[in-house]
Amino acid sequence: MREAFKLAVRAYEQEEIPVGAVVVANNKLIGRGYNQVESLNDATAHAEMLAITAAQNYIGSKYLVDCTLYVTLEPCVMCAGALAWTQMGKLIYGAADPQKGFNSYGAKILHPKTKVVGGIMEKDCQSILLDFFKRMRN
Repeated sequence: MREAFKLAVRAYEQEEIPVGAVVVANNKLIGRGYNQVESLNDATAHAEMLAITAAQNYIGSKYLVDCTLYVTLEPCVMCAGALAWTQMGKLIYGAADPQKGFNSYGAKILHPKTKVVGGIMEKDCQSILLDFFKRMRN
C-alpha cells in the first residue's frame, strides 16, 4: 500500500484526484497507476485501470487471477467491473468511498473468488483526499 500511496501523492502534485494503485504478483510489482483523468482528458484513466493494463501487458494475459491490487481508495463501479473481468485474485484498498465506491451499490460486482480487504492505511488515504478537495475549493 505504501507504493500505491506514493502514486497518490504524485497524482496530488499533478492536481489529479489523489488515488494510486499497484498490482503485485509473487511479491513483485507488475503494474502501477495513478489518476490521470485530467492530464489525459480521459474519464476512464483511473489509477486502477492504468495499473491493471500495465499488469496485463507485463504478464501477457487478460487474467490476473494470481495478482493483488492495492489501491488507496475503494474502486468505483467501473474499476470494480474491470477487476471482475480480469478475475483479480485479491483487492486491498485504503479509504472507503461511501458515495462512489462499488460497495455502496449493494451489487456483487467483483468476481466471486476475489478476496477483499479494506481499511489499510485508511487515515493516510483519507487525509490526502480530504486535503486535495479542501485545496480545490479554495
